Amino acid sequence: MSARILIVDDEEIVIKSCFRILGDSNHAVDAAHSGREALKKVDENEYDVIVLDIMMPGMDGLEVLQQVKERYPDVDVIMVTGLSQVATAVKAMKLGAFDYLSKPFDPDELKHVVDRALEHRQLLQENRSLKSEVSSKYHFESIIGSSLAMQEVFRLIAKCAPTNSTVLITGESGTGKEMIARAIHYNSLRKDQPFVAVDCNTLSEDLLESELFGHVKGSFTGAVGNKRGMFEVAKNGTLFLDEIGNISLSTQAKLLRVVQEREFRPVGGTVVQKTNVRLVTATNKDLKALVTDGSFREDLYYRINVFPIRSPALRERRDDIPALAYHFLKAFCNELDKPVSGISGGAMSLLTNHDWPGNVRELENAMHRATILASDKIIRQANLVSFIDQLPARDIDVPRNSEDLKRIKKIAREKSVEEVEKLFVLETLKRNGSNVTRSAEETGMQRSNFQALMKKYNIRVRDTEVDSDEAEPV
Repeated sequence: MSARILIVDDEEIVIKSCFRILGDSNHAVDAAHSGREALKKVDENEYDVIVLDIMMPGMDGLEVLQQVKERYPDVDVIMVTGLSQVATAVKAMKLGAFDYLSKPFDPDELKHVVDRALEHRQLLQENRSLKSEVSSKYHFESIIGSSLAMQEVFRLIAKCAPTNSTVLITGESGTGKEMIARAIHYNSLRKDQPFVAVDCNTLSEDLLESELFGHVKGSFTGAVGNKRGMFEVAKNGTLFLDEIGNISLSTQAKLLRVVQEREFRPVGGTVVQKTNVRLVTATNKDLKALVTDGSFREDLYYRINVFPIRSPALRERRDDIPALAYHFLKAFCNELDKPVSGISGGAMSLLTNHDWPGNVRELENAMHRATILASDKIIRQANLVSFIDQLPARDIDVPRNSEDLKRIKKIAREKSVEEVEKLFVLETLKRNGSNVTRSAEETGMQRSNFQALMKKYNIRVRDTEVDSDEAEPV
């Protein structure tokens, strides 16, 4: 990889050698003949690596190193030293130097240490970028949802995130409880520390205890070495226990001690360890009911239910479905490299009217399959009806000009009116036991006009004068 490198040395021959060696690698190389000149160049330019001689008149390399690391800590500095200055080079490493070279050095040696410095810098930048991306992803402002139900969730996240309070997130499976937990963590004072998630539903009792508290070698069959538990791994960060309602009473007792005393003992161990984690738990069960029937400890329930947040089901926030659908569509288009750009009216009607028992996770899967099935640039009802149990709605064509727009608007208005009229007739007949005469009287319509509406929508009753008969749309 090419980079910008500064060579700092009071010997011209050393500078020329470095130019020749590093210039062959397509690096942009600058030079400074003194420490003060080097600091001036560093302030004026952005360097990836500095190759810095220790022994220079005036300001020596150690002083330059110290000032560079104070101002620009991400710049990797490689110190150059004589054979008699190894102790000084070690001091330089303690001040933050990346590595050092002893004079005289050969070209391959210089290239190798510069390449390692550049790899280190790139890895550091990638880690920071990934961390920033993860953090921004879980800022609660980035979670999709403008409905009143989600606004309440955002309000609660904002309230509890800056504290160390224990949080209990409840809600159906697939509603995004872990995303809420991560949003709490990444908006907290612990955001630079670990976020560790444990699914309590996937592990047996013994394995769960080992996962949470760790174990010592030989504590059970298969324990061939010591293992750190998640309470230790998540030190100073956040530990998220998902589906906490599924853990055994025995494990609940041990968890209660950790919550109360902030200490635990690994499985098979004798030494008590301290822990400093923020505990966030989640469940899709009614913990109060579990307390009543004796399968969940009441004392633990009150310990973890300090700050409750309920994650709403998707059917309770239907206004968010279009935004979520387009979010998933964009993600899957990128993943599948498909140029699908829209969702038809009929398809969106299916999405917004479906009850989504699997919640957001089910919607995500539906959009994944629909994106795969899409044969043009639009997700259509045909791409959805095979796995959404809903009556198909007619797709709306996208108008190409003003005349098309007028025509489609007229069709939409007529369709809307027709739907209302049909429901009007069906509901009126239902209230009046399918008696047409009483239905017409209740609505203030003449019997003949009411019958005309019935005929228009092919709604019939077996005998319009028999109260018990029901209306049947055909």
